[in-house]
Amino acid sequence: MATLTIENYVKTIYQLVLDNDGQPAATGQVADALDVSPGTVTSMLKTLSASGLAEYRPYEGVVLSESGEALALRVLRRHRLIELFLQNTLELTWDEVHDEAENMEHAVSDLLIDRIDDYLGHPETDPHGDPIPKSDGTIVMGSNTSLAELTPGDRFRISRVTRQDAEFLRELSRIGLQLQSTGVVTGKHVTANSIALVMGETSIELTLDAASEVLVDVENQTTVNQEDISV
Repeated sequence: MATLTIENYVKTIYQLVLDNDGQPAATGQVADALDVSPGTVTSMLKTLSASGLAEYRPYEGVVLSESGEALALRVLRRHRLIELFLQNTLELTWDEVHDEAENMEHAVSDLLIDRIDDYLGHPETDPHGDPIPKSDGTIVMGSNTSLAELTPGDRFRISRVTRQDAEFLRELSRIGLQLQSTGVVTGKHVTANSIALVMGETSIELTLDAASEVLVDVENQTTVNQEDISV
């Protein structure tokens, strides 16, 4: 049986490799994500490699093996279904469910998770728009277009938020940015690191860094008016 530490490592590596477009996760990336020392990470990566869960090469990085990826998806399935269960049944907000699910994901059985999945009607996404892996290990990825990539005139629907610390999510809620909200980009200022939006009747300005954490479905794309984009 995988330990809590092993489950945290494979889940983190899976997400980092995904963010790296399939390229190996560097030791430093894993250390930063888990808030541990590079030396601790190196030792653990060797353990994962020896157990057949990962392929680690010094100075090149780490990727998961087939069995390691299967374990990572099981952990993500637990985490995301727990988040949605807490939101739907206990009415926890999207900024509250992540930390609670982190605590619970290692303590529940796959049987219970399957029952939760049945109870929720086999949902496709969690409260942040992350895709929920199926019981057979498959996962359907959604849009990977970030709000920061859009240009003035583009209309969009928010489909996913990849940064999930509570403070960031509370700020998005404060300005009225939620999943499935629709809007249009009205301006983009690269040197000022900002993007301007109108959502409903509300004008919003985000940093491009924050906008890069918000994924969207583009509902239409228009010819860019260069006067609306300052560089």
